Amino acid sequence: MALSIFYPSVTGLNAQSTAMSSVSENIANISTVGYKSSDTLFQTMLGTQALSKNNTTGLASSRTDISGTNAYVRYNILQQGTITSTGNNYDVAINGQNAFFVLNDEYGDTYYSRAGQFSTRTENGQTYLVNPSGYKLQGFAASENGVFAGSLSDIAIKYPEKIPSVPTSEAEIIANVPADGVNSSTYGITVYGPNNDGRTLNMVFAKAEGKINTWNVSFVLDGGDVSSTQPIEVLFDDKGQLLSPTNLNLSLNWDDGSSNNVTLDISKMTQYAGSAGETYVSQDGAPSGDFQKSYIDKDGVLRASYSNNKVVDVAKIALVGFQAPENLIPVSGTLFEYSSDVGPSFYALGPDTQSTNLLIPQSVESSNVNVEEEFSNMIVVQRAYSLNSSTFTAANEMMSTAINLKE
Repeated sequence: MALSIFYPSVTGLNAQSTAMSSVSENIANISTVGYKSSDTLFQTMLGTQALSKNNTTGLASSRTDISGTNAYVRYNILQQGTITSTGNNYDVAINGQNAFFVLNDEYGDTYYSRAGQFSTRTENGQTYLVNPSGYKLQGFAASENGVFAGSLSDIAIKYPEKIPSVPTSEAEIIANVPADGVNSSTYGITVYGPNNDGRTLNMVFAKAEGKINTWNVSFVLDGGDVSSTQPIEVLFDDKGQLLSPTNLNLSLNWDDGSSNNVTLDISKMTQYAGSAGETYVSQDGAPSGDFQKSYIDKDGVLRASYSNNKVVDVAKIALVGFQAPENLIPVSGTLFEYSSDVGPSFYALGPDTQSTNLLIPQSVESSNVNVEEEFSNMIVVQRAYSLNSSTFTAANEMMSTAINLKE
């Protein structure tokens, strides 16, 4: 009796051991962020003897040396896990199948991952966004004017601790100029210069002598002076509506030598009986701001926010997709390497593309392990292993019997 009677059961035991290892790995990583579960698939092991074919009937005889089974592991890369909120400013979940974060290790090797759990790490005075293994997240750095670079680099968190004031360039005021009872009215508007955090610009309406519904407008600036054609003549109609001009172009000249031009919209001002009063004042300037926090937004942009409600773009996360992403080479349950079998890559999120519900900030994608399926698979694998073990035992008893007969 040949020893080959043991081979099928031995291969069965090895294959089921592989399957149990896969089940165990999945269950162990049930709480691992971005983990992609694996399935164990089985295939018949074919021998080397060729198939014999009948030239008359065209039928082929079965292979006589088919023996055993083999197992291989397939990762469920395209199966998305549940998205869970974390509240962490640097966590971000991918809401889609064919998109991966790009990560570089200390040797410059590139990996791809769905695990969006990031934190900061400082090296040589520079702070980077990294995953739990210390691999650096890749993206597109932002220039001072907010334009993102076209090439990938480590995302470094660089931002000014303080940003200067934003000079006022446009302002609007809605107010009433009393039709009678007063000869002048003053209206205050807060404006900002290049080097200050807000000063009062007083707009003074004075009745034009000898003219009806006409006012001369002048300005007084705290900390500077205003250049314009003064006095400016403003005309209302008999119904109290402003006729002209609707906009005033002013140049604010500050005592520190700086200046900024302001277009003041007064088109909604009125001249009714009653008291003078401002009902609405707005302008687009802002005071200087101190850094408050940095975070990743829904468009994948790392931003720094300031106390003056202004934000500065720092960098943009890169997301890469592949023609056949299921062929990525698994390095671990959360990291994958490029393979020629995946086909060409492309930017699912690049420097010039927008994220349409592709990213969910302050969240992570959980493991895609299905607990019920894994326990069901475990029972099946355990039973199959036991049956292969019984087959091996029976073959061993048959071999012992044959040996005893020869004696």
